[in-house]
Amino acid sequence: MVALLTACGGSTTSEPATAPATGEAVSVGQSNVADDESQRNVVQVAIASPDHSTLVTAVKAADLVNSLSNAGPFTVFAPTNAAFAALPAGTVEGLLKPEKKEALADILQYHVAVGVYQPDNLKDGQSLGMVNGGNVTFHVKDGQVFINDAKIIGTVMAANGLVCVIDKVLLPGQ
Repeated sequence: MVALLTACGGSTTSEPATAPATGEAVSVGQSNVADDESQRNVVQVAIASPDHSTLVTAVKAADLVNSLSNAGPFTVFAPTNAAFAALPAGTVEGLLKPEKKEALADILQYHVAVGVYQPDNLKDGQSLGMVNGGNVTFHVKDGQVFINDAKIIGTVMAANGLVCVIDKVLLPGQ
């Protein structure tokens, strides 16, 4: 194992990385791995999409970037910027406040399922548990797949799962 890590340029030490000038510990996680060759993970897919900048801001504010950058697999039901804009005025801004971090994380985790769920394989009336502990229900109408009342309008495969683009924000308990 040591030979493999050494051959790959890896390190066998388990000490935290330190900032060169200050000596302070540096945050290390999957999201901090620089890799321009591999397929993008679900967070990187969202970051690359101009239609998901509000979602990316929310994921960062809720401190979920590292979690969603892990191996997964995840299915992320990703609301567009227009979906966030359709919420009542001030909702997004309120949720982005530091004191609302827990509520924001709950809402965002209601958009994530462990496993890969292709819309074509989902059945009308099927229920699925989400990361926050809540359940969603899928509906199929005229060949279109909905999660609760949000329409799945596209999918993008990611290195650690699937991103399903949706046209509404899912709110737990609704």
